Amino acid sequence: MAAGAETALAKSAAPPNVSDSATIKLLTSSGYKVAHQGTNGFVCIVMRGFAAPTYTPAQLRDLVYDSALRAPICFDPNAARTVMPFYELRTKLGMEGKAPEQIAAGVQAAYAKGELPKRIEVSFAYMWSADQNLGGGVGHWHPHMMVFSPYYENSSFGNNPFGAPLPQVTDDAGTPFAVVVIPVDEKLAIKTN
Repeated sequence: MAAGAETALAKSAAPPNVSDSATIKLLTSSGYKVAHQGTNGFVCIVMRGFAAPTYTPAQLRDLVYDSALRAPICFDPNAARTVMPFYELRTKLGMEGKAPEQIAAGVQAAYAKGELPKRIEVSFAYMWSADQNLGGGVGHWHPHMMVFSPYYENSSFGNNPFGAPLPQVTDDAGTPFAVVVIPVDEKLAIKTN
């Protein structure tokens, strides 16, 4: 993506009172690089398919090479420190041409060796962009909060069905990488223009 378009898309992940003071990182041929240094501790990026779940649901792991996927996300300060490095490693491994299974193995090995931060606390990120494309036939989905909830299971939220506009564990249930998705009102979606 052109730098200006990617910056605008990254900033659309969160409300302006958050993203206007956030650090913006853009994807380059050597990984994510800071394009704008923020002041509030939040970090906004546009994830690509390489950031697909490490373990489950298995069908979403195939999004690794979905070139249409553009998922703007803005990590809170804790998630920027403890979660974003996972997405950056997944992206690096994907850019090296690794298959989904190899990306999962690489993340697991790095976590076991202490090369990635331990995920022991709950943190969150905004994904409110009206222009997100979550790929794989999903395309635009509800604006939502990503809550990084180590070891949570979907049963914690009533076993809501996958893809429903209800809180649910969507990625990597029962692992340190578990993600809870909480949809928010569609009227809160943020356009890039």
